[in-house]
Amino acid sequence: MANWGFLGAGSIATSSLAPAVHTADGPRLHAVAASDPARARALGPARVYTAYDDLLADPEVDVVYVALHNSAHRPWVERALTAGKHVLCEKPLGLTAEDVSTMVRTARAAGRLLVEAAWNRWHPRTREMEALLARGALGAVHTVTARFDGLAPAPGNYRVAASLGGGALYDVGYYAVSAALAAFGWQPPRVAGAQHRLWRRPGSADASTDAVLEFPGGGTATIGCSLIGVLDESFTATGTAGELTLASPAYCAAVEPSTLTVDGESRHYPAVDPYRLMVEQVDAAIGGDPGAHLVPLEQSLLIATTLDAVRDHLARRPA
Repeated sequence: MANWGFLGAGSIATSSLAPAVHTADGPRLHAVAASDPARARALGPARVYTAYDDLLADPEVDVVYVALHNSAHRPWVERALTAGKHVLCEKPLGLTAEDVSTMVRTARAAGRLLVEAAWNRWHPRTREMEALLARGALGAVHTVTARFDGLAPAPGNYRVAASLGGGALYDVGYYAVSAALAAFGWQPPRVAGAQHRLWRRPGSADASTDAVLEFPGGGTATIGCSLIGVLDESFTATGTAGELTLASPAYCAAVEPSTLTVDGESRHYPAVDPYRLMVEQVDAAIGGDPGAHLVPLEQSLLIATTLDAVRDHLARRPA
């Protein structure tokens, strides 16, 4: 039963994480730090801070949830870990594989838990999909198609700004890349091709990115993502012994029932709150439960390494 502290009171913290902590069995929302104290109070904590460092200095905070824009993840994760707090950080954990590696080393040196808040990885459908793939239910996977087209960011949203770690690849492409890596047994891929389109404004991030990943053994994943307002979430993995498809929404099912189909046989899952499941499992791990389900940091690092490789490929393309 840990005391949670939030750095940031933005949309995800407000709509998803704060309700998850309040309804979960065990954890308590002890404190929220935000530049706007009214927004922090609206989350219902016992204490409100206007300075992030003041929250980190609170001895009653056991675990910190970092809900800041992507480019702020590494510095505040490291400060929280160094302050002796466990950390749950929004995805992507870091902007580069080097960021992730550094945070992992800091967590290990501090003896504290570090978890990437890839909330869909706690959804029962995602967990069953990963279990089916891991035990070879499809045989040798050779082809994956994974796409996530999401809502266009509001004007001024950090997702538009490259300097803040915005863009489609970091935001929604993350889900498609993660699922593709799971399909191929978390093997590191080679980027065979990539293209992107930027928003037409100075310093903008990618509005859309497409990439082809090649895996050891000859498998190929076609990845697509965008933030232009056309909604689409799709995932299909095909192997020598079968095919697996996630019905839309393929990654962000939560408030509605969802379906997974393997070789024509559909498996149905009721609506759940994966954020609550995530919070409860992190809380259990902090309490010493060896069976708590967490996203392995090795997988977080491979996702970051793959996103690095896609961006490097794009940077090498002729102007």
